[in-house]
Amino acid sequence: MKTLPDYLRDNLSIISIGLNPSPVSVKAGYYFANPRNRFWKALNGSRLVNAPLEPGEAAMQTLFKQYNIGFTDLVKRPTRMGNELRASDYRDGAALLREKIMQYQPVIAWFHGKGTWQQYLKYAEGIKRKVNIGAQKDLIGRSRVFVTPNPSPANAGYTLDDLIRSYNEMVSFRVREAFGLGPV
Repeated sequence: MKTLPDYLRDNLSIISIGLNPSPVSVKAGYYFANPRNRFWKALNGSRLVNAPLEPGEAAMQTLFKQYNIGFTDLVKRPTRMGNELRASDYRDGAALLREKIMQYQPVIAWFHGKGTWQQYLKYAEGIKRKVNIGAQKDLIGRSRVFVTPNPSPANAGYTLDDLIRSYNEMVSFRVREAFGLGPV
C-alpha cells in the first residue's frame, strides 16, 4: 500500500495526527496536500511558525527539523473520505499509533478532529466518550493530548479563524507544558 511516510523521532514537541491520508496527499508526497484543505493556511496564520511556509516537502522538513513537529496518521490507508475507513482500519491503526507515541513520547500528541481522537480512544484505550476540542485530561505515556478541529474541507462547521484560534491555544498549552506549569 502506498501511503505517506511518518515524520517521527525522539525529542519532538508535537506529533500531528491526522485521521488518514488522502490520495491527493499520497500522490503529492506530503501531508495536507489537497489545496482545499485549510491546514497550511491555519498553520501560517498561527503562532506555531515564525514565517509562512509554502505547502510541500520542504515545508514538511522545516516543520520536522526546525519546529520539532512530527507527522503521522491514525490510519495509514489512504481514502478519499474518512467514512470509507473500516473498524479493522481503526483497530490496527490505533494500536500502531499508540506504539509510536509511546516510543517517541512527544510533549503533545496533536489530534486533528474530535473523531480522530474518539476513534483512537475507542480502539487503543477501550474508552467511549464524547470529547471536546482543546486540551484533554488524558495522557498517552508522558504525552499530553490536544485536539483541534479537522482542517479538512469536509469539516465546514469550523472556520479558518476557528482553526487558527485552536492552533494558538495549542501553542499556549505547549508553552505551559514546557515550563512545567501544567494544563490550562
